[in-house]
Amino acid sequence: MPFRIFCRVLGLVLCSNALIVYFASHSIRTLVVTTLACSLLLQLAYFASVLFLIWRSSCASRAGQMAEHFGRCKDVGYQPPDYDEVRNESSDVPQFVPMGGISLLR
Repeated sequence: MPFRIFCRVLGLVLCSNALIVYFASHSIRTLVVTTLACSLLLQLAYFASVLFLIWRSSCASRAGQMAEHFGRCKDVGYQPPDYDEVRNESSDVPQFVPMGGISLLR
């Protein structure tokens, strides 16, 4: 959104808030206080939305880095062993090959 449009929308919201409060309460003091409170609330919402956008873009860039990392791992050409082809010499029963850790069966 261009800055010009943002300023127009912000002014429109604050002026409409001021008019509504004045016609409801007929008090200038209440008008000033609620308009300032509305302005503060809009600034807090804007700040929170900017923080959210920064957080979302950092999550997206981390996901892209992870995908790029896993893409490089696939380029290496690692193929997991096919467990159906690993056989025990004494029989045709498939033998389990542990992928790390300690095997207590051997």
